Amino acid sequence: MTVRPRKVQLSGYLFLLPYLTLFAVFLLLPLIFGLWLSVTKYELLSAKPARFIGLDNFREALADPYFWKSLGATSLFVGLATPLTVTGALIIAALIHALPEKRQSVYRLAIFIPTILTVTVVGILWRWFYSGNFGMFNGYLERWGFARVPWIESTTLAMPSIVLMTFWWTVGSPMVILLAGLKQIPSVYHEAAAIDGATGFRRFISITLPLLRPVLLFVIVVNVIGAFQVFGQTFIVTKGGPERSTRVLVQYIYETAFQSYRLGYGAAMSWLLFVVIAVFSIVQFRFMRER
Repeated sequence: MTVRPRKVQLSGYLFLLPYLTLFAVFLLLPLIFGLWLSVTKYELLSAKPARFIGLDNFREALADPYFWKSLGATSLFVGLATPLTVTGALIIAALIHALPEKRQSVYRLAIFIPTILTVTVVGILWRWFYSGNFGMFNGYLERWGFARVPWIESTTLAMPSIVLMTFWWTVGSPMVILLAGLKQIPSVYHEAAAIDGATGFRRFISITLPLLRPVLLFVIVVNVIGAFQVFGQTFIVTKGGPERSTRVLVQYIYETAFQSYRLGYGAAMSWLLFVVIAVFSIVQFRFMRER
């Protein structure tokens, strides 16, 4: 018995229906609702219903110094965390790839294990590491004869400390992706280059990186998007301090919407963050594609 093409197409949509339903309920509808909130004055503590105000929320955000300070803290985190994570993941993946096949799984698992931990567990753990009174890092520094370091009490060191914690927690995922990309590169290219006298570093620059470019582009874009949405690390470890030096934009949006109960203004800032992420992603795609 043959199935007509029309029935085959309908059966395909039926298989997609559960996913499309969940996508619409949990992603599409909240997105549309958030867009509607962003053009309204909606405050939970007010007895007045939501009122359409157009682009006033966006104008207020662009004139808000706390918005720009939070966006600056977020940009600093992106500028520090993304290069460190991508470069570190690439180096680790290359080192593991150079090992014998039987030994790779042990190191790959050891690097990947922290990524399965929740941000709450990681934040509490590293807050203890960074503690100025009884933290592990300062304990070792004192044992070796060094002075204590105000890891999360200093406005200068707080954000790099968050970046270091994030690197330990997240480097496993891009490392696995880049390692898979390295394994897809045919060995004949490296063998031909070795015959021509190219060194290992030269082969890595001239052969590995160009062939790894699509995977590297994916890793960079995903890490930039994730870095712009940073929230849990700073909220748990530093609460946005000291002196708001680590209060990132998502935390400011959270405080505005769910502590000050200004849902409309919080939604407007969320859409501005979406625009920033979209612009950065497009620029990265164009740059990497041209290169």
